[in-house]
Amino acid sequence: MRRKKRSENKVIQWEATRIFFENLNAKKSVVINIGGARSSKTYSILQLFLYKFITEKDKRFLICRKSLPSLKRSVLLDWEKKILPILGNNREFIDINKQNLFYEYKLKNNLLMFASIDETEKFKSTEFNYIFMEEANEFDYDDYKILKLRLSAPHGENEINQIFLAMNPISCWVNEILMNVEDCEIIKSTYKDAIKFLPEDYVRELEKLQYIDEEYWKIYGLGEFTTLSNIIYTNYEIIPETLFPKDDEVDDIFYGLDFGYNNPTALIEIRMKDGVLYERELLYQTNLTNSELIDLLKQLIVKKTSPIYADPSEPARIEEIYKAGYNIIGAEKSVKDGIDFVKRQKIKIANTSSNLIKEKKNYKWKVDKNNNVLDEPVKFNDHLMDAERYAIYTHLKDRVSFEKSKFEIYFNRITEYDEVFRL
Repeated sequence: MRRKKRSENKVIQWEATRIFFENLNAKKSVVINIGGARSSKTYSILQLFLYKFITEKDKRFLICRKSLPSLKRSVLLDWEKKILPILGNNREFIDINKQNLFYEYKLKNNLLMFASIDETEKFKSTEFNYIFMEEANEFDYDDYKILKLRLSAPHGENEINQIFLAMNPISCWVNEILMNVEDCEIIKSTYKDAIKFLPEDYVRELEKLQYIDEEYWKIYGLGEFTTLSNIIYTNYEIIPETLFPKDDEVDDIFYGLDFGYNNPTALIEIRMKDGVLYERELLYQTNLTNSELIDLLKQLIVKKTSPIYADPSEPARIEEIYKAGYNIIGAEKSVKDGIDFVKRQKIKIANTSSNLIKEKKNYKWKVDKNNNVLDEPVKFNDHLMDAERYAIYTHLKDRVSFEKSKFEIYFNRITEYDEVFRL
């Protein structure tokens, strides 16, 4: 007689930090996670949503960021690569609907949706039990109020609907307005809450900030609110993605690339039109090998002949990408001259480039122990700033010099012809 295979109840186990349990036990409808760099706040809330998604029934979840590109490059990527694998083979029971503007996951009559605030039309008729606003300081207060109105799905007698926010402690509408007008539960975190999961090199880099820059250390190390001073760049404007110039409208297209692994690999695209530089972030991702990076370049860069200016301290990686057919070049690495050159440009940034905008807003000069401003930036969270400088300074510095020389020759010739004419 053939025996039936006995079904087994498999226990799913995962490691979690204090932040997961504090969010799980939160009793208020508005839960604000304020933390320094790599403090596990985002990862913990994603774990929480997975836990609720597989243990509760008839629930509606929304995970969002301000823009769709930043959503796909961050929390959606983490969900797919780090969170869902926790389920192992059990993820096969989840129905997935992947569309261009949003992703949906269904299980036990639960619906979990990823969408950006720009796509509010897609979920305006949907009510939610749980909402997660990642990088909450990218949103504005009106965005929050729109989302809070959608926190109205039916729930059990002893349950509450909740909206979770996560952010670094940089002053914005969250601490200036929201925390003063609503009864919020505040969960604070630092890198020490997740230190056993962090690479030692990253921890050393982060802890150096206490000796390098007090403001950065307060925000990214201690998770405390502060206002940044000595900001380097102000010569830029943030524009809607719809105003970003198309291929046939520009005079030039080039790229900047900063390598990373524990830190993000960062790729920026720069388009020149009528002397104005239009920028957008294409890649900002950790744990990328060079072969994985090359696969992504196939999707991100249309023409292999377009120049890519990369960190010259990684010649082996540059050579491998070059052999894959890309026009990649080791960049000029003069930091001060490069920054001075970038500061002289007129720059417009697509509003979908959330990490680029964040780095721009936070990029600042070092100060010494006497609070004198130095001609050197603080070396932290500057991956797209490096990529931008590599591209703009290397690609344009000689061109500008050449055009100036051409103008002087042209002017001298006019002067010579004028002298002949007067004779």
